[in-house]
Amino acid sequence: MTDILVLNGPNLNMLGKREPEIYGRETLEDIHARCRKRATGLGLGLEFRQSNHEGALVDWVQQAPEGFAGLLLNPGAYGHTSIALHDALKTLDIPVVEVHLSNVFAREAFRHHSYVSPVADGVVCGLGALGYALGLEALAARLAGERA
Repeated sequence: MTDILVLNGPNLNMLGKREPEIYGRETLEDIHARCRKRATGLGLGLEFRQSNHEGALVDWVQQAPEGFAGLLLNPGAYGHTSIALHDALKTLDIPVVEVHLSNVFAREAFRHHSYVSPVADGVVCGLGALGYALGLEALAARLAGERA
C-alpha cells in the first residue's frame, strides 16, 4: 500500500471552534476521518499529523521521503511566512499538494502569497474540508503517473 503523509500547521487543531464562518464547523478529527475514508477508496495508507510548531513541521517534511510516497500539506499561516518550510519542501522528491480550507485569495492581502505553492505540485484552496479529499485524489493520480 502506498502511504501519504498529511501535515497540518498552526491553529488547525482549533477547527470547529475557530472562525467557523471561514473554516467551517468540522473538526480536524472530522477531516481526518474524511481523509481516511477517501484514502482507503484510493488504495492509499494515511498518516495524519498536526503541529503548531514550525520546526516540527520542517522535521516531518524532511523525514517524509523515508516512509511516504506523497505529502498533503495544509501549512496554515506558515504557508504565508515560512521560508524554512519552503526550503525543506524543495528537498523532496515526492509529490506535494498544498491545501487550504478557505479561499486565501478572497481574504487579507498577506494571505495571497504562499511560500509553499512554488514548491508544490498543486494547490487546492477555498473548498473547505473537501479540499483534502481532492488533494488525495491528485496525489493518487500523480503517483499513478498521470499529469495534469
